[in-house]
Amino acid sequence: MFPCETRKSQWVQDWTNRARTSDLKQTVTSCSISESVMEQDIYSNGSDHMERMLLFAFLAESSGCEFREQLPSLQSQGVLCSVKDALCYDSDGELQTDGNRSGHLQNGELVPDPEVNEAIVRTIAAQLAEIGDQLDKQIKAKVVNDLVQHFLNENLPREEITRCLSQAVEGLARAIPSDLEQEKAMLVLAMLLTKKVANQMPSLLQRVFSTTVNYISQHFHNYIVRMLRE
Repeated sequence: MFPCETRKSQWVQDWTNRARTSDLKQTVTSCSISESVMEQDIYSNGSDHMERMLLFAFLAESSGCEFREQLPSLQSQGVLCSVKDALCYDSDGELQTDGNRSGHLQNGELVPDPEVNEAIVRTIAAQLAEIGDQLDKQIKAKVVNDLVQHFLNENLPREEITRCLSQAVEGLARAIPSDLEQEKAMLVLAMLLTKKVANQMPSLLQRVFSTTVNYISQHFHNYIVRMLRE
């Protein structure tokens, strides 16, 4: 194993261990997902590493995350880090990429994303997870159950399942009263639904994680960039 991979694996493990709570259920049922679905879900163009880190941190920091011990599997399956932007640390402990800075198009031009700082990501994720914990009980079981059924359908294209997630988030944003700005509320709801779907069906963790990353990358990338720069 390369030094970068060793450090990356240790980072994931340390992060998960720090986030583990004493009342965490120790036994989690697990099932396998077909290889074709996994190949679809772990695909990344290398431009969403901020979203992946933020969602991972949100799940690690959230209370009632019953699949917490499965979170390191996201790294081992290649879901947490993309091939282009594999995360590792330099000798000073700073989070680095392999030199291929990612970015998003804005007015037809590629705008580089900010450097990803683990401490800032964790701080923001902890704040969002606290909001998510407050909203958790307001999400009706039917919303989660419907999403679980969509995610279980292996023939459903990525675009369609992302659309289903988007509709669920928009419906919840309208139904749940909140003083939050709309972007923050919808971002939290999307990540909260990820936790609730995976809590109900741990075998869907990789698929729902990647779908949510795809959704928030499409709709909230610039908002996340602003949070990281504040």
